[in-house]
Amino acid sequence: MRRKNNRNTKGKIVSTAWRLFYEQGYDNTTVDDIVYESGTSKGSFYHYFSGKDALLSSLSYLFDEKYEEMMDSFPEDMGCVDKLIYLNREVFRMIENSVSIDLLAQLLSSQLITKSEKHLLDHNRVYYRLLRSLVQEGQQKGEIREDISVNEIVKAYALYERAIMYDWCLCNGEYSLCRYSGQMLPMFLKGYLQ
Repeated sequence: MRRKNNRNTKGKIVSTAWRLFYEQGYDNTTVDDIVYESGTSKGSFYHYFSGKDALLSSLSYLFDEKYEEMMDSFPEDMGCVDKLIYLNREVFRMIENSVSIDLLAQLLSSQLITKSEKHLLDHNRVYYRLLRSLVQEGQQKGEIREDISVNEIVKAYALYERAIMYDWCLCNGEYSLCRYSGQMLPMFLKGYLQ
C-alpha cells in the first residue's frame, strides 16, 4: 500500500507540474506553485526531485500514466495493429494539447546529453511492456510477422515515435503531430504485417 501512495504522490507532482508548465510556461512555474497545486509538500517534492529541472525527464512518467489509463479501454474486437495506432493517436493528441513544444524539445535533447538514466529508453516503463504485449499478441493471432523478433519490432516502433516527435519539435509544430502520425504510422506498420 505504501508503494502505491508513493506512486500517487509522485504522479500528482508530475501531472501538476506539466499542467502548470503548459499553462504558465516553464520559467513562470515555481516549485511552490507545483507543491500548492498538487496538494503535496515540499518534502515530498524534494524526495522525488532535486529541483524543477529534474522534472524535465519525468515527461515519460506522464506518458506512461496515459498508457496505463488506455490499457484496459481497448474494445475486445480491436486488432493489435489498430491498438498500436490508437495508442499513438491518443498520446500524440495529449502531447499536442498539453505539452509545450519547447518542453518536449528540452526532454528529447536532455536524453541525448544525460549521463544518467535515459528515461525514454527504459524498457521497464509501462510503454515498453505494453508494446511488447501487443506485438506478442499480434504475432500469436497472425496479424504481425513472426520472422522479426518482438524486441526488434518494439524498438522500431519506439524509434518511429521518437523521430516523429523530434521532427515536430524541429518544425516548431507547424503541422498536427496527431494527424501526421495518423497518416504515416499505418504505412510504417505495413512492413510488419503478416
